[in-house]
Amino acid sequence: MNTDKDLQRLQAQLQQELAELDEIAEDAEAAAATVALDQTRIGRLSRMDAMQGQAMAQATNARRLARATAVRAALLHLQCGDYGLCLECGETIASGRLRVNPAATLCIACAEQADQGNAC
Repeated sequence: MNTDKDLQRLQAQLQQELAELDEIAEDAEAAAATVALDQTRIGRLSRMDAMQGQAMAQATNARRLARATAVRAALLHLQCGDYGLCLECGETIASGRLRVNPAATLCIACAEQADQGNAC
């Protein structure tokens, strides 16, 4: 079971991660911007490289947004007092799992079931 000190440490870790994700978001906007179609400014291969870079930046932004959403949800669960409970079965998520991923929403058994495509 998580003590108050453990919860405070996990909350600080989540808040720090969220701040880092928000900072990265500000820097990443330019990389995901639309690639200009003007071939007089850049060659065809350079434009293809730019489009590939844009697609990679957009995929990275999508993963970052998903992680930020998970971190915000974990912080909300901390405030509500139900942090550390599996969303599927309601059992306590192992403290070791939460130390590795403070935004974890499933216990190990339910996560394994979800990875296999089955309900818990």
